[in-house]
Amino acid sequence: MPGAQRHTAIAIVGSGPAGFTAALYTARAELSPVVLAGFSFGGQLMITTDVENYPGFPDGIGGPELMELFQKQAERFGALVHNEDVIRVELDSRPFRIETDERSLTADALIVASGASAKWLGLPSEERLMNKGVSACATCDGALYRGARMAVVGGGDTALEEALFLTRFASSVHVIHRRDELRASRIMQQRARENPKIEFVWNTVVDEIVGDDEVRAVSLRDVRSGEKIELEVGAVFVAIGHLPNSELFARWLETDPAGYLRVEPGSTRTSVAGVFACGDVMDPGYRQAVTAAGSGCMAAMDAERWLASRV
Repeated sequence: MPGAQRHTAIAIVGSGPAGFTAALYTARAELSPVVLAGFSFGGQLMITTDVENYPGFPDGIGGPELMELFQKQAERFGALVHNEDVIRVELDSRPFRIETDERSLTADALIVASGASAKWLGLPSEERLMNKGVSACATCDGALYRGARMAVVGGGDTALEEALFLTRFASSVHVIHRRDELRASRIMQQRARENPKIEFVWNTVVDEIVGDDEVRAVSLRDVRSGEKIELEVGAVFVAIGHLPNSELFARWLETDPAGYLRVEPGSTRTSVAGVFACGDVMDPGYRQAVTAAGSGCMAAMDAERWLASRV
């Protein structure tokens, strides 16, 4: 059962670049934020070994190390961080109520920074070779495998965007799709088909990712004939979609059809006054550490101004 209830001006659910940036800004505004970072704090950067596109780190930095620096900076200014998962929220009365297994909080304002999770194929080899040639983010990791043959799994806009981006670094990109036609928009299909580096592998699924310490190949199966082949690649990018971590909030907050929290254009305000959303839980388009951090700053400033307007 949760322990004794305490009250805070502002609670932040989730961590990662969005949550910790929101914590930094609200802490510097002397709002003493409480961050419920989750047991797996730090978001998707915790499974990213090398971050080479975050400004200020010309030699790159490990994802976990970057998140540790984010947290230390927020705590320096007074943010209180608990590595606990939120199990329940109540947003229909004020103050808002937030519960974990360890504690119960009330808050005047709430920032939701719970992120999104990549969909995976569910293969043991996929998990074993994560960050050793397996990734769900071409923008994050594509340059690490410069010169290699690469594979992208998926058939939607995201998959083709990843494939097109990877042609900057790859010797060739094989788009592996379980159907014989793409779900992507017509313009994305045209761009991909016209790129000489992109090849399509139709009616095919990945049975296994092959390699010991790094990706060496993918074992493929034709869904019609059952024929199996092994395709040599140095990296595999899984692009079958993301799931926003919005389940706890969907009862209270407006979402789009995919489950991303809706915010007012040009702001981080949700459909409930006093609740703000930032990072990947409200951003299906960019999903980058730097954009998440920027939206965390926006959420903090929106929340600070909203609290000030109620005094």
